[in-house]
Amino acid sequence: MLWAAARLLPSHMSSWAHAMRCELAAIPGDRVALVFALGCLRAALSLAIIARLEAARSFLFPPPTWSFLDMNGISARPRLLGLICGTAADGIGIAYMLAAGAPSRYLLVNGAALVLGMVAWLALGKAAGSRLAGLGTVVLALAVSMLLTALFGVAADGASRWVSVGPLSLQVSLIVLPAMVVLYARRPDAIGTAGMIVAALALAAQPDRAMAGVLLAGLLGVVFAAPNRRAIMAAAAAALAFGWTLLSPDMLPASPYVDGILYTAFDVHPLIGLAVVAGALALVVPAAIAAMKGAGERSAVLAFGGCWSGVVVAAALGNYPTPLVGYGGSAVLGYLLSVALLSNGARHPGPSDVFETRRIDVPHSGQSISDLRVAGLA
Repeated sequence: MLWAAARLLPSHMSSWAHAMRCELAAIPGDRVALVFALGCLRAALSLAIIARLEAARSFLFPPPTWSFLDMNGISARPRLLGLICGTAADGIGIAYMLAAGAPSRYLLVNGAALVLGMVAWLALGKAAGSRLAGLGTVVLALAVSMLLTALFGVAADGASRWVSVGPLSLQVSLIVLPAMVVLYARRPDAIGTAGMIVAALALAAQPDRAMAGVLLAGLLGVVFAAPNRRAIMAAAAAALAFGWTLLSPDMLPASPYVDGILYTAFDVHPLIGLAVVAGALALVVPAAIAAMKGAGERSAVLAFGGCWSGVVVAAALGNYPTPLVGYGGSAVLGYLLSVALLSNGARHPGPSDVFETRRIDVPHSGQSISDLRVAGLA
């Protein structure tokens, strides 16, 4: 029986057969030895069947070899996960507009914006690490573009939020504001803080209640992740701008296929409505998963999540653009640009996982050794 069990056992378990023989030799009674041998044979047979089934499963259904399909790897890389979620949401939006009978140019605009956003994502891939952190001058320049839009942009019903690019009207704040907040969150310097204050002033002047709330939500994420005097000052300016917009009437009517999509999509078909809602919620999935797994820079991840949560909430509460699942290239570009500016997935070092290097003098030998230790554990 033990000979049969040894033949049935997988090769990597050959030591088990030797252990069985040793155990059998130490059993004094024949009846007990027979029961033990039967148990060994039954166990070996079970293991052999499991091994054969596993081999057959691996042959018929081999595991994917592409690292792109490694969900654990994807969830730890906010940039890649954001690209996937943004592409899926944009696809859902195009499918919705097609089913709802939207003009074909709407579909083309969203598709073209997705392509441009992917190009930006690829172009910024190598620079999304530390080289992009702390670019306060870029934050300030983007804020000035928002202020110029408020002063000289295209106005409609008392609001000046757009610029004309050929036949298209682009909402500047929806493109640049999330990217600004992500850049600022990675290292809130003095120039970047000035840019946040200018952005708050621009949103109050436009006025744009939704984007002022988005700015406040993003900066609250920064304050929550890494409270400091500059971030608190920027959040206070955003709160004042948001309060000012609440006092200003917002008279813009709803635009078809742009505003209120989270509700009107259900009129087309209940499944399409559910898909649109799921696509909108998918926009904040990269931030939620990255925050839970500790991937990426916590401040930038929370700022990104705060911004796009604010955009989705604004679209649900008022006549504001529904990002990616509705018509509008500005939101598509803004989302993918802000995703591209997230770090590549390396966690920002914190006090609990910083390695210290210390020089310790050895009294007797007179030599020095390098003591690498984990802070807080030694």
